[in-house]
Amino acid sequence: MPDIPRDPKAESSLSLLSEGYSFIPSRCQRLGSDLFQVRLLMQNTICMTGEEAARLFYDEQLFQRQHAAPRMLQKTLFGQGGVQGLDDEAHRHRKQLFLTLLTEDAVAELVRLSEANWHTAIERWQRCDRVILMPEVQAILTRAVCDWAGVPLGKDELTRRRDQLAAMIDGAGGVGARHWRARKARKEAESWMIDLISRVRAGTQVVDETRALAVVARHLDPDGAVLEERVAAVEMLNLLRPTVAVARFVIYAALELLAHPQWRQRLQREDAALQPFAQEVRRLHAFFPFTAARVRRDFEWRGYRFPKGTRVLLDLYGTNRDVRLWTQPEVFEPERFSTWDGGAYNFITQGGGDVASGHRCPGEPLAIALLMSALRMLTRRMSYAVPAQDLRMDASRMPAQPESLLVISDIRSVPAA
Repeated sequence: MPDIPRDPKAESSLSLLSEGYSFIPSRCQRLGSDLFQVRLLMQNTICMTGEEAARLFYDEQLFQRQHAAPRMLQKTLFGQGGVQGLDDEAHRHRKQLFLTLLTEDAVAELVRLSEANWHTAIERWQRCDRVILMPEVQAILTRAVCDWAGVPLGKDELTRRRDQLAAMIDGAGGVGARHWRARKARKEAESWMIDLISRVRAGTQVVDETRALAVVARHLDPDGAVLEERVAAVEMLNLLRPTVAVARFVIYAALELLAHPQWRQRLQREDAALQPFAQEVRRLHAFFPFTAARVRRDFEWRGYRFPKGTRVLLDLYGTNRDVRLWTQPEVFEPERFSTWDGGAYNFITQGGGDVASGHRCPGEPLAIALLMSALRMLTRRMSYAVPAQDLRMDASRMPAQPESLLVISDIRSVPAA
């Protein structure tokens, strides 16, 4: 049996940090293989790319999520004990909590709340010389998701909570100060949420029983016990944090509007153009390049042996740009989604497989809806200029963002047509 092709370096963690998004696809191309072995974080790791690799990766008989995410991600992005690290019945039961909360009606309500906050923000922005768009959109989404979830925000609390949620996302792929800011933000946000969960359970925090805060506080695991307060806090943050993360998609979308001004006119006129544009933004800008699992039992694939316990990374970024799946994959071409087959394993920005029963993100429909809503705001409800600034995105920075965070000026509200 042949060995899986191997990257020759003794330890490649620094290469991953310096290369970022291109780390897996560049090696697959160099080695002429959809998979290779590499030493990362002092562990032998198998990296894979492509549709068939994704189909394999989401086979729950062969892979598990428990103990798969690196500790640095658990301490920043995911938290410990949350749905991302569960398998089998425990995962299905916990994921049902999110599916129950993120219904079509719930998504529509959250979009309405975000649009109301957009309108308020646009009115305020008109009085400003310049606005840095990314933190502003993060604030819009923070307030909207907290209102939707029944999470109270005290006077002057919005900025603090926005910054905590944003730092967990921003520091997940960072080292040094960025990583430690994210860990600090995670600790503070979990303490905030633990206090709220505790008060809801004690009856001292009044909240509508249909709101996410109450539902998560009272959720029972398969053994009939309520979640440990810290785990309940992690799952509440798993609702708030990914919603705020959509701000990055909004910034990427605004950059694509700047690069392709003909699409601004189309989006102003055509409702049908909104979703293809949003999907193409998400395809090109998977802001985390890979996801992790561990081999559940020894097996063979394509003649290669996968040993039990080995960490495996699936290349989200490269699969979304695979020339075997996408014509001219580096070109921004929303029209491609008019003929996309809807495959569960060829467009995997937020995971692959089935949303209802697998490990695809249950918040994906919400992310699409919020991004489409933001596109309506950017193209139909406001006009603005983009002054000279540094809009470069460092491909080694995970998650990527323009250096300037996108500054806009000369903002004017546009009445609804």
